[in-house]
Amino acid sequence: MLDTQSLYRTLYSNMGAQNWWPAESKMEVILGAILVQNTNWRNAAYALQNLKKETAFDPECILTLELEQLQTIIKSSGFYKNKAMTILTVLNWLKRFEFDFQEIQLYYESQLRNALLKIKGIGSETADVLLVYVFEEVAFIPDSYTRRIYAKLGYKHTESYEKLKQHVQLPTFFTNKDANEFHALLDNFGKNYFSSKNEKKYTFLDKYFKI
Repeated sequence: MLDTQSLYRTLYSNMGAQNWWPAESKMEVILGAILVQNTNWRNAAYALQNLKKETAFDPECILTLELEQLQTIIKSSGFYKNKAMTILTVLNWLKRFEFDFQEIQLYYESQLRNALLKIKGIGSETADVLLVYVFEEVAFIPDSYTRRIYAKLGYKHTESYEKLKQHVQLPTFFTNKDANEFHALLDNFGKNYFSSKNEKKYTFLDKYFKI
């Protein structure tokens, strides 16, 4: 069974840098992280495309939209009523700090994750994604693909996000870049391995998996 440090090195040596998150700005990351909740990236990307066309991802512009307008724009992402409310709630929270991410970090310090979780519509996975890809902190993101990979490696406590997060510690040397790459590698490996198991380039972990 690979430990977390060895898993990261094995994935990186076989797959290389993933250059995530697929976005041109932190605001786009935030919106994408909300829109991809409970759906696939294709649906979220289509909603992002519509939102970019209408607002250029300008948070002040988004906040001027009527709720029904925003719901229509992001409808392809599913659960669009709840997601529209979450987007407006998050943007209003950010506006309190004039959309200054560094100021938010300085204000909340070690309590930033708890602050994010208090925002309605932001769960553990989205909070951790924002910590890594927006606030440039170090966090483990045990999403569904990651839990499946860890389960096949023989780890316990993979039945839920919170349980695996409690039992897996990232190496102490991990930087934000490492946390970023590790999540991206796990996610992309999972997408390819579990959907295209016969492709040789994604079977390099087979010898470690408990079948």
